Amino acid sequence: MDMIDPSSTATGKSAPRRREITIFREASAPTLDESEMMELNNSEVATAGIAKLRDSGLDDGYVLKCLFRSPDADGFSLTYAWFKGNYALPPHKHNTACLYYVISGEIHMGKEVLGAGDGFFLPAGAGYSYSAGPDGVEVVEFRDSSHFDIAIADASAASWERLAKICENNRELWKSQRPPVRIPQV
Repeated sequence: MDMIDPSSTATGKSAPRRREITIFREASAPTLDESEMMELNNSEVATAGIAKLRDSGLDDGYVLKCLFRSPDADGFSLTYAWFKGNYALPPHKHNTACLYYVISGEIHMGKEVLGAGDGFFLPAGAGYSYSAGPDGVEVVEFRDSSHFDIAIADASAASWERLAKICENNRELWKSQRPPVRIPQV
């Protein structure tokens, strides 16, 4: 559909501006790594901690996809995340605000349990962490930016060891686990 640019009426000229619908599909979405949408911004301590988690099975515990990314630097993006059963995100923050929406499963965040239809808003720079419930959790992340960073917090050796143990204990489950059943909300 062609739209008339309202700013062109001041000159008496009409310049058509094209607006198009953009369709995206989860099945053909690139991984977050492939999209190069998220930039790692970690210290040496956090990088070493993540390497320990990877050795313990971390990469078997999640699927991250870029569903939509605006070509504009300050455009919107939509990310899909499936964290498998008992997956624990290390404390981290992003340089952009984000709105999280639970599609299925559970998020355990402190004493709060968020299920399908629940969500939370996180301002830029706010640190957070959560764990997936026993069946895992699927979330979508809405951002008003098409590029953002992740800065994983430094942690003690004992904290990295605790997270590595979670990976080791769930690695076999993660290899065969399917996403939680999506229950329609009324």
